[in-house]
Amino acid sequence: MKILVTGGCGFIGSHTTVELLKNGYEVIVVDNLSNSNNKVAEKIKKITGREIIFHQIDLCDKEALEEVFAKYDDITAVFHFAGNRIEDESLEEPLKYYRNNLDTTLTLLEVMKEYNCKKIIFASSSAVYGNPEKLPIPETANLRVITPFGQTKLACENILRDIYATDDDWSIALLRYFNPAGGHESGMLGEKQCEKPNNLIPVIIKIAQGELDELKVFGDNYNTPDGTTIRDYVHVADLAKAHIKALEKVLSTKDIDIYNLGTGRGYSVLDVIRAFERVNNIKIPYTVVDSKADEVPEIYADITYAENKLGWHPEKTLEDMCKDAYNFAVQHKKEEEEEKEAEKRRLEEERIAEEKRLEEERLEAERQKEELEEIETLDTE
Repeated sequence: MKILVTGGCGFIGSHTTVELLKNGYEVIVVDNLSNSNNKVAEKIKKITGREIIFHQIDLCDKEALEEVFAKYDDITAVFHFAGNRIEDESLEEPLKYYRNNLDTTLTLLEVMKEYNCKKIIFASSSAVYGNPEKLPIPETANLRVITPFGQTKLACENILRDIYATDDDWSIALLRYFNPAGGHESGMLGEKQCEKPNNLIPVIIKIAQGELDELKVFGDNYNTPDGTTIRDYVHVADLAKAHIKALEKVLSTKDIDIYNLGTGRGYSVLDVIRAFERVNNIKIPYTVVDSKADEVPEIYADITYAENKLGWHPEKTLEDMCKDAYNFAVQHKKEEEEEKEAEKRRLEEERIAEEKRLEEERLEAERQKEELEEIETLDTE
């Protein structure tokens, strides 16, 4: 059975692809590699012993996507991960988020309809809840979106609802992630480190690796046990397994349903710092600064519905997330350093080869000059 995964080389997409391959599915990945690189496919093969079918295309390119569907005319279902996903960035560049996240989704759905592929698992977000009215948050909670990123996720959800309302042959799962973290236990897959990370654990990793001096804790006067904000962190490996359960549900029903994917409990900023310090034996210095405007003090999921309907329950701990995220970051940094050294060696070898070539050309030119002078001498005599 062929499954298409958009953004399949990204953080959650790559881990889900691993689970799909482990469960016997044939996986076609389309990714423009804007948030990943082409080495991810090689690592997936090392982990699973199986290859993916990979196409490097932009999902907004309808013709390119149609070619993929035409080539593999028996695609059964689609996982849709592709899109921009940094909330703070969306506040600074809302047009980028509306354009990319909506265009990719609309293009994908148009092509799916064209090729009669009507089963999709959509990567949504807890950002659709905004500042919740009650905790834990059930799927039925009022939606109070406060960021452009959250608005794009909600808009895509609404598009999918409207599609199902007019054609109930579709089967759709909307998966609302809370805070994905961690990495593959092998250390080969994880979250790409950006230059200026916004999420807590990536920032802590930057500090652990000496790239930042200290963590800025935005406020310690919230109405929470230690005064810092609380979030629901869920291990990406647990998320990947939830996707397999959602796929099984989508394949066996014609329906549209929403599932919260978190752990069902919240961890404060200080909880995360202490857990990271414990499992990695690294001290993380921090300073408390002023709170961010409109910061949500506390958010965590009610995962009862996903547990009951999908038969899924997260198994990994916060310590697992901190350990696996850092393990990936260490290995990734080592790989980058090895690549830089290999590039330096390559450039040095090229320089030496070029110097040798120029020297050989100089010697050949001198030889030819000497031969010409000898001929001229003989002619004179």
